[in-house]
This record gives sequence, structure tokens and C-alpha cells, in this order.
Amino acid sequence: KIFRAFPPTKDRHSQWLTCIENAMSSSWIETGIFEFVQLAKFDLHLFDPQMLLFSIFFWNRETRAFEFPCDFVCPTLLDIATITGLAPIGDRFYPDAFEEEISIKETSISWDKKTYLAFINAHVGQPGTPVSPSEHIAFLMYWLSACVFCTPSLQVPKYYYALAQALHSKKRICLSKLLLASLYTCLNEASESLFRETGPRNLSGPLWLLQLWLNAILERKLSLNSSFTPTCELEGARLTTLTPRKRSIDNFAKYIDVILSFNQFSEDLAPFIRTSLIGPPWLRRNNQAWNMTPD
Repeated sequence: KIFRAFPPTKDRHSQWLTCIENAMSSSWIETGIFEFVQLAKFDLHLFDPQMLLFSIFFWNRETRAFEFPCDFVCPTLLDIATITGLAPIGDRFYPDAFEEEISIKETSISWDKKTYLAFINAHVGQPGTPVSPSEHIAFLMYWLSACVFCTPSLQVPKYYYALAQALHSKKRICLSKLLLASLYTCLNEASESLFRETGPRNLSGPLWLLQLWLNAILERKLSLNSSFTPTCELEGARLTTLTPRKRSIDNFAKYIDVILSFNQFSEDLAPFIRTSLIGPPWLRRNNQAWNMTPD
């Protein structure tokens, strides 16, 4: 129950996503979020609670890193870029200073729809009708709330309007830094929550990203297998298929032993420095892994 803020199942929004994508794919490419949006077509809702919980126990809130036997280890902007396809550069986003090109009062967004499903049903356009700016902004707000930052309320809050409107206006916002900062914040909150005397409360934030990153660094150690067929040139899509499906309380001790086996920094802890990296063209072009020595 403490992980109830994970993204909803893909069938909740797949039809709406396809409709919006058909009309807005060129805009998403220009904004730099096209690959990232594709992740919502995969099983981001799957998670291994034992894997997430054990990793949080190794999180150090002061250094903002996992304290493994070999050294401090943490997700980086390279990991974000590889998993999501988001570039590590872009415009800074200041919500209070951002000038709205489309006033929230000029849209037809309904704010009384409390659940994700109700919000979708209220804003999905009729078949055969063009996608309006209001519908596109509403979709982006849902996507940011449910599939990216995973709000604790399981609702679409108004404070994502400014960011959704900026993306609609093709502003090249550096989402990768926002996402990484949000992950660090939710790990700090989760670590503090687990050690609370009253017990942990609901954990929110982009913990789906933590699951995919753990899948990457533990893929070889745990022999995680995937039947992934490359329908999407994105490392994150492949990693969604590695999430262990069989849950067992005994896995907690197994995962602890795996982490304790990292006595030295190994290539498992840098899973995306390899020649076979997949991802958007700009990432593959800048992949210099073949020029690196093993050291």
C-alpha cells in the first residue's frame, strides 16, 4: 500500500495517448519529450516492493547517494538520459516566474474531477475531432502527474499547469534535471519515512525511475531476463520488462546480499557505459564508450 502512487496501468491512458500522439508527435519531437512519452506505453506500474525497500535503506540523505560497500553510488543525468531519452540540457523552469502564454482561465480544463480516470474521461476528445490546446495541456498535466512525478494525492493538481503549458508551447524545458531532483527528494522522504516510529507512510514521487535504475545495475547480478522486442528505441522500455514479477519476502535478504557483494566499483554500477546503448540519435552519436579503457 505504501507504493500506491506508482503510475497507473497503461490501458488507462493508451487510447488517449495514441490520439494525442497522432496530432502532436512533431511538437513533442521539437520539445524533446517524444521518446520520454513513449515510456507511458509500457509497464511502468510494475514494481518489486522488496527491491525498492532494500535500496532505500542504503540511501544516505546527507550525501544524496546510495552507500554501497565500494563507494557512493547514485543515478545521474546520464542515467536519466538513457532511461528516458531526455536531454541533460535545456531551459530552467521557474514556475513563479514563467509567463503563461495561455491563461488557465482560457482553457476548458475541469478541476472537479478527482481521480485520474475521471480526469481522462472529462478531457478526452471525441473521435475524429482535432486535438485542441486545452486537451493537449490536459493530457500533459495528466502525464506529468500520473506517469512522471507521481503525485501522492493520485489526482491532477493545478500546479502542473504552468509546466504543461510550457511544454505545449514547445519550450525546451530541462525535464531531466527536474526528474532527477524529484527522485532525490522522494528518496530523502522515503528514507525518513521508513525510520519513523509510527511506520512508513505512503511513498510518492518517481520511484518507477528508481525501479528501472535498479533493474539496470542488478541485471547481471540477479540474472534478470527479458523477452523485449525493440518496438521502442529506448533503454527504459527494455528495463520495464526486467522488473521481477514474483514477489517474496525472502527476496529482501537476497537483494541485501547482492549489494554487499559490491566490494569494488564494477561495470554493473555503470550499466549505460557500453557500445550497445540504445536511445535517441543524439545520445547514440555522443556515445564514446568504445574509446574508453576498462579502467
